[in-house]
Amino acid sequence: MKKVVTFGELMLRLAPEGYLRFVQSEKYQATFGGAEANVAVSLANYGLDAAFVSKLPAHEIGQSAVNSLRKFGVDTSRIVRGGDRVGIYYCEKGASQRPSKVIYDRANSSIATAKKSDFDWDKIFEGVEWFHFTGITPALSDEVAAICEEACKAAKAKNITVSCDLNYRKKLWSKEKAGQVMDKLCHYIDYCIANEEDAKDVFGIEADNTDIYGGKLDRDGYISVAKKLTERFDFKGVAITLRESKSANDNDWSGMLYTNGEAVFSKKYSMHIVDRVGGGDSFGGGLIYSLVNGYAPQAAIEFAVAASCLKHSIEGDYNMMSVAEVQNLAGGDASGRVQR
Repeated sequence: MKKVVTFGELMLRLAPEGYLRFVQSEKYQATFGGAEANVAVSLANYGLDAAFVSKLPAHEIGQSAVNSLRKFGVDTSRIVRGGDRVGIYYCEKGASQRPSKVIYDRANSSIATAKKSDFDWDKIFEGVEWFHFTGITPALSDEVAAICEEACKAAKAKNITVSCDLNYRKKLWSKEKAGQVMDKLCHYIDYCIANEEDAKDVFGIEADNTDIYGGKLDRDGYISVAKKLTERFDFKGVAITLRESKSANDNDWSGMLYTNGEAVFSKKYSMHIVDRVGGGDSFGGGLIYSLVNGYAPQAAIEFAVAASCLKHSIEGDYNMMSVAEVQNLAGGDASGRVQR
């Protein structure tokens, strides 16, 4: 069985019921999520040996976070226990022209205060074929950024494929700091994942003739972005998600994979969104699964985009879809008809 390790923060997600605003809600639904943990859940659901690495408190809330992964078959044995708190994020779902909103309460979480000595990467990477993290994790602290670099160095020493979703978060660090840190880390990365804004925010590389707020995307512009990223960091591949936002509820969704000097684009889906948080992570999970299993570029991007499209229909961070369900959509059945 293919073994994949992801590294990052697992947080408590607190969300008002339905589409209530924060100021309206008298009770919040508690679930768990975080970029790299979301990827691990996708991969475990697809049948891979997926392990999540982090640091969480030894108390009951930390254990609840661990349990949320275990029930989907994620290997949690590499999670370090210690520190004082589980990071929290509050999520208000948008509707119509009102955007979704996230408020972080994650300062001084266990992983944000982790030390390099907490992780033995040589041991963690025994028998591993793929390592994944995102740009959110090194944004947590300078020490965690250094931990990410140690992990990347250890992975490359063992010929492990490394992927990273740039995932720029302006509430965690500045564009300047992100550019400095990610420039160093990207030299270890084989496959880079980005969205319409990440390459611009982190590296100043912008797609031409594109207006993400007006819903106008230009394919040639994204090929140019992927080519520039590849030339700068010698990536094996660059995957870009293409979101055309009509409203908070309705988006068109597609993707591009640039590898070996050529770009392939997926089919486009018109989505009515139930929950968009974790959508990019489900794309990453789908891409990793398809590449680990030797899919050709066109098949890989079709699987990744279909997986992410389906995630937008699921409440919470985790994508709870099977390979067969993703392949069914990627193969052309987008009818949504009842399965009997």
